[in-house]
Amino acid sequence: MMEKDLNQSKYEATLAKYKINLNDEEIQAKVNELIEKKVAENNTKEVKELLFNCIDLTTLNSTDSVSSVMKFAAKVNEFDDQYPDMKNVAAICVYPNFAEIVKDTLEVENVNIACVSAGFPSSQTFIEVKIAETAMAVMNGANEIDIVISIGQFLDGDFQTMCEEIEEIKEACRDAHLKVILETGALKSAKNIKMASILSMYSGADFIKTSTGKLQPAASYEAAYVMCEAIKEYFDKTGRKVGFKPAGGINTVHDALVYYTIVKELLGEEWLNNEMFRIGTSRMANLLLSEIRGEEIKFF
Repeated sequence: MMEKDLNQSKYEATLAKYKINLNDEEIQAKVNELIEKKVAENNTKEVKELLFNCIDLTTLNSTDSVSSVMKFAAKVNEFDDQYPDMKNVAAICVYPNFAEIVKDTLEVENVNIACVSAGFPSSQTFIEVKIAETAMAVMNGANEIDIVISIGQFLDGDFQTMCEEIEEIKEACRDAHLKVILETGALKSAKNIKMASILSMYSGADFIKTSTGKLQPAASYEAAYVMCEAIKEYFDKTGRKVGFKPAGGINTVHDALVYYTIVKELLGEEWLNNEMFRIGTSRMANLLLSEIRGEEIKFF
């Protein structure tokens, strides 16, 4: 048997340890039941303040510039002065060429610098480029890296290529946390989402994340449910805690409350903090702030 076949069988043997044959309709029914029975009790000021503290405040526009990113980071500095009774956002997420700008502008503590990297959002480039881009982002100040799996390789069943890329990028991260985006809308089935979740965690992901927000459909409640089930099952088997981040298409406070509820019910209190749970959205910052304060606020 060739070496590639041996390596491929290693990943298939890993998947065989987990419950991957999921029924999409059953997942949807479970999600609907959870929303109906549990979301309302989490609609509190305290939960919304926690959700705000879990936001990855993101700017990923073609029009981003040095001046616009400086203003973006400066707003996070101002937040500490204007809202001293609240915890700030969890991170500022930018393209890797702006990592140093954020590092030089950011003055507050406990806000991380996240960079999308490794050929984001398509992941269609050379592995050497992915590694170099990741290493440069970390060198310039990023302490979190968000990458996309090689979706085409995964869908072709080439788990070795997908997983070895994650392993190599993880090494390039050094001490930075690696958030691995599955682009769940492209994976289409609960089975594929579960498999991609397991393989990403097995390959070194510190977080698994639903979507880039650049492709539709983006995050969904059903994908989140499957990913959180995978995190729980992986933790039970290995003892390693992996974080969860929904991102893309999170448009309402209700959406955020549903994701919070899924994490709470499937993973428990240990995951209800910004070291294990993030939300990738910028529009949510003002929406949550408005509900917390009881008036319309357009701070960010």
